[in-house]
Amino acid sequence: MRQAGRSLPEYREVRKDIGMLDSCFRPELLAEITMQPVRRHDVDAAILFSDIVVPLKAAGVNLDIVPGRGPVLDTPVRSESDIKALPEVTEEQLAPVAEGIGLILQELTDTQALIGFAGAPFTLASYLIEGGPSRNHERTKALMHSDPELWGHLMQKITPMVIAFLRAQIGAGVDAIQLFDSWAGYLTERDYRRFVLPYSKQIFQAFADVGIPRIHFGVGTGELLGAMAEAGPEVMGVDWRVPLDVAANRIRATLSDVHRGADPAQNSLALQGNLDPAILFAGEAAMTQEIQRICSEADRAIKRGDARGHIFNLGHGVLPNTDADAITRAVEIIHAT
Repeated sequence: MRQAGRSLPEYREVRKDIGMLDSCFRPELLAEITMQPVRRHDVDAAILFSDIVVPLKAAGVNLDIVPGRGPVLDTPVRSESDIKALPEVTEEQLAPVAEGIGLILQELTDTQALIGFAGAPFTLASYLIEGGPSRNHERTKALMHSDPELWGHLMQKITPMVIAFLRAQIGAGVDAIQLFDSWAGYLTERDYRRFVLPYSKQIFQAFADVGIPRIHFGVGTGELLGAMAEAGPEVMGVDWRVPLDVAANRIRATLSDVHRGADPAQNSLALQGNLDPAILFAGEAAMTQEIQRICSEADRAIKRGDARGHIFNLGHGVLPNTDADAITRAVEIIHAT
């Protein structure tokens, strides 16, 4: 999800004594942090420095990102009155993000893209209900099954916030958007389709005509790839657990069922991924082998018509103690492959 981070000494320097969420609302700082990995690693695209809970914080939800734990709320959201009390997010509240995007675009070249992103409604709902990160998401699952109507009300409150956050990014000039569903992999396909897919689909439909690529990604979602593809992205992010050609086949099989009798071109997506972040610790020979394998899997999927293209990426975020030079070398190997 994020390129910038503790793997870069320059990041640690500029973030010194500044909270994570505070950094996301300072235009000059978020622009600087976004550009740091672009300057250092010569990647083809920048990823906006932000966090999935930024629209909640912008709207006025009382939360913070606690080092070593993640987003934590003062008061969880678990009742109808809690949901009604959730504020809406405004364009003015998101203005610092838009201003930061403008600064980033001034530095990027014509051949470098800027990818914006937002957290998906399910993942945001889980943080709100659990009050912070959860290993099992038991309160979230309990609410969706015990009170589907209340669950629907919460998702209907969150979805417009996500749309507003992405709209602000698109209006400021990002070249692509990604919907990031961190916790979807904890769901069965049945529950995903019933409780999550309708709302993710609303978000992709809101930007169907903007003319930029829309990316969908979740962690541990190998069994959900087909269902997630139904939400409507052009690109599916795949984590490191599933070979890209296998992922492409799953997506195509599902979409062929959904679009039965329609244009076959609708049945495949571009793929994004999917180097295991831990491989960056394994040395150049191992990195080269894995990068070549992933590119070969993507090529097979493209040649047989299961995928429209491939964006090389990690299968999740850069691990904090990754050697920055290893990232640079990986990019060089990718460019040469």
